[in-house]
Amino acid sequence: MIHELPESFIEYLIDDHGPFLLPLSIDDNDALPNRIHKPEEEEDFEVSEGSEDESEQPSPPPSFPELEMKIKESIKSLGGSIFPKLNWSAPKDAAWISSTGNLCCNSFSEVAILLRASDSLVHDLCHVYDSCSDKTVSRPPKFFLALRKWYSSLRPEMEFRCFVRNGILVGVSQREVTGFYPALVEKKDELITIIQRFFIYKVKGNFESESYTFDIYVTNDDRVKLLDFNPWGAFTLPLLFAWEELEVNSNEEGDHLEFRLVESQCGVRPGLKTAVPYDYLDTSPGSGWDEFLKKADEELGQQIRSPQAGA
Repeated sequence: MIHELPESFIEYLIDDHGPFLLPLSIDDNDALPNRIHKPEEEEDFEVSEGSEDESEQPSPPPSFPELEMKIKESIKSLGGSIFPKLNWSAPKDAAWISSTGNLCCNSFSEVAILLRASDSLVHDLCHVYDSCSDKTVSRPPKFFLALRKWYSSLRPEMEFRCFVRNGILVGVSQREVTGFYPALVEKKDELITIIQRFFIYKVKGNFESESYTFDIYVTNDDRVKLLDFNPWGAFTLPLLFAWEELEVNSNEEGDHLEFRLVESQCGVRPGLKTAVPYDYLDTSPGSGWDEFLKKADEELGQQIRSPQAGA
């Protein structure tokens, strides 16, 4: 299911000047739990007359009722759970903010929070043509949101990225590089044959570009499902390769195909799904965590010194 996104929603996604606000849901179906209202705490937020902050009212949350209704209907028609993706990228770098730790969404609010938190999508919205030598515009005139049915039974280790240079398949990489799957290593030679056959009979000559990448999924009965296409180089992840290695492979004589898997626990690599914002990890002097820990130490010290502490 594909939906054209209104310009107002695009502006919301790329706005980094205000607070991180989720859209106001028309059916009160929020991605994050609402704060419990406690009347006794209201006095902590009262502003006295004449205060400089009196005119600084918080910005109201945005609302996109028409888009929300369309997405809600699509989610329902796709079985209740979907996987979101914009023109080029999925918000995999924002999986950390999801309550499930993945990209499974059951509501418009869950889609919105993933899109809003993703740096990959901001790149697609603002800088997608930066690496193009014939660039004439800074961004496409329209953006689209694609919703795919979520299949919880899919095995992530059976997804592969294929690299095509000058019409030749030069490399295949396991997409799930954050885990080691021994059964995959045992099936390596068989997978090479399956993927090569799929490229020759289904992909080669049927795609306009000569150099590109495409992602596939191999089912339990060895059928191949085409998932996506991406440009060669630029901001496409080479996964277990480096782009320089793929360029060398493409310059060698003959059809030289290299197939790379995570073949031991030592080969496991960190991935986007394990990423969190730097502020979460930064403990340097002056950072948010540094200030938090200082205040926690001060509070602990006050409790220790308190006369009631030894009571």
